[in-house]
Order: sequence, then structure tokens, then C-alpha cells
Amino acid sequence: MNELTTLFTFRRAAARSLPTRTLFGKNSFTAQRRTFNLVPARKSSVSSTPETDQPQWTSESVRLGVIARKEGMRAIWDEWGVRVPVTVLKVKHNEKDYKPGLVAVEVGCTDMKKNVTKALLGHHEKHGVPPKHKRMTFWITKDAVLPPGTELRSAHFVPGQYVDVQAKTIGKGFAGVMKRWGFAGAPASHGTSLVHRHAGSTGARQDPGRVFKGKKMAGRMGGKKHSVQNLKVVKIDNTLNLIYVKGHVPGFDRQFVRVRDAVRQKKSKLFPKDCIPPPFPTIDPKLLATMPRELIAKTGGSDPLIIKDR
Repeated sequence: MNELTTLFTFRRAAARSLPTRTLFGKNSFTAQRRTFNLVPARKSSVSSTPETDQPQWTSESVRLGVIARKEGMRAIWDEWGVRVPVTVLKVKHNEKDYKPGLVAVEVGCTDMKKNVTKALLGHHEKHGVPPKHKRMTFWITKDAVLPPGTELRSAHFVPGQYVDVQAKTIGKGFAGVMKRWGFAGAPASHGTSLVHRHAGSTGARQDPGRVFKGKKMAGRMGGKKHSVQNLKVVKIDNTLNLIYVKGHVPGFDRQFVRVRDAVRQKKSKLFPKDCIPPPFPTIDPKLLATMPRELIAKTGGSDPLIIKDR
């Protein structure tokens, strides 16, 4: 199934004021209504080289992220034979805290073939791309903006770099305090009757006369957006469009996840030294055609399995 990347940029139009309303006859406020205009991404006015005519990556640049689908977990072995648990993410042929100097870009993946609303159809036809099943917005710098319809591949990331992955956790339903918060529960014997898994006391008496906000109690567990930061990219598969990241990723298998460059990692350690500058704004299709199928990160150092003399 041939899937193209959807890529848009948002530009905020001037907000218009609505009539003033009165609250309880005393205080008043003016409601501001925000409107947005969808316009094709424009080429930013940044420095470029005459050979490639592409903007140059700097330490202040923020690259675009991708939408991937979690395929599951497996194990691979590094160059020293050490077993490394990894999560496999498949990039489905991808293409606003308002911060100064950043641009909002919408990325979509997986073509929709049915149940497409007129609003969604017009939203995509305006930019010449088919309707997408999943869409996410990324905030990037102006020098990283790509034209609409640009395809993002797994080679957008490099082995050895660090990424942040965000997705919804698996919903567990209504759970008690022992499962949800790890409470020890009441004693298992010697006088305990029917309250082995109870939460115990949740507050004091007349003073303060209430339960404090944020008290750990029973409730719905899971099903919330969660981010795992600083996951190392161990391997890239250019043929199957797979990203192997070290460690776990929230959510169930076949779920869409959000992958981007790590934001809390030092710029000097974000990418391997031999991969600076990284693919910017994304990987060149001509370069991708000459790359091998698999790219594996180097562990480096010494063999950890050798017994050292004391």
C-alpha cells in the first residue's frame, strides 16, 4: 500500500473581538476567538549551500518528528554479544505551546479509504495529499520546514541518537490502591477481616474536615498520554522502515506513537559524533537509495564479557 506523507504548516490569523459580556452585573470580559488559516509550507529564508540548496543544521535547529506504529518487543545482540531488549517501531511513510521562532507542522500517516468527512477531505485536498488516518502536530524551527507531501522515512533518525516516544498507556480500568499505587494493604492475618486490600484512612477528623486533593485512592488506571525520554536508537531498517529503540515504549502493539529527537538531552550527546550534522531537514532520497538496508549503532568501549584481573 503506497502511503504518502501529509505535511502542513499553520499560521495564526488576527483574532477578532466579540461583544463584551457581563458576569453577575459587575465584572466584564472580552472573549477572543482564534481563527487559523491553512497555507502551504514556504521555504524559509535561511542560509544554504549552493551545492545542495538546503538549509544547514545548527545546535538551535528543531527537526520534525514522525508518527510510527508499535510492532512489539524483541531482543538483539550488540557488537560484544550483549543482549539488548528493544521495541520495534514502524514508520508508516509519514510526511502548540506558542513559542517564538517555531512553526507548527502537521504530519499524517496511513491513508484513509472510508469514513472520510467532507471537512477532512477538503483539509487534505487543499494541500494535494490523500486523507490520513492519524495526524499529529510538531513544533519545529523555520529552517526545518518541508514542502507539503514530503515523505519521512526511518532514516530520518540515525543509529546511536536519542529520541522521545509518546503514546497512550494501556488502559487497566478501575483499579484499587494496591494495583494502582502499590499500597501494601492491611495485614494478611491476626485480626484483619474483609479489609485486606483497603486503602485505610484517607483523612483526619474535623480539622481539616476534608480529603486533600491528589490523595492516592482507587480509580481508573492507565489510558493516559505518557512520554518516555532519552531512548537510544539501536538499529534502523531502511527496507522495512523500522526503528529499533532500546527499552520499552508505552501502549499496546499496533498503536500509533509519536517519535521525535530527545529534547532533554544535551545537543553534544544527542547525535553520535560521526553523524553530525544529522539528516536535515530530512534524509535525501538520493542518499537513501545508496544506503545499506540495516544501520546498527556502535556500542564502543571494551568487551564487557572479559573477566578483568583484580
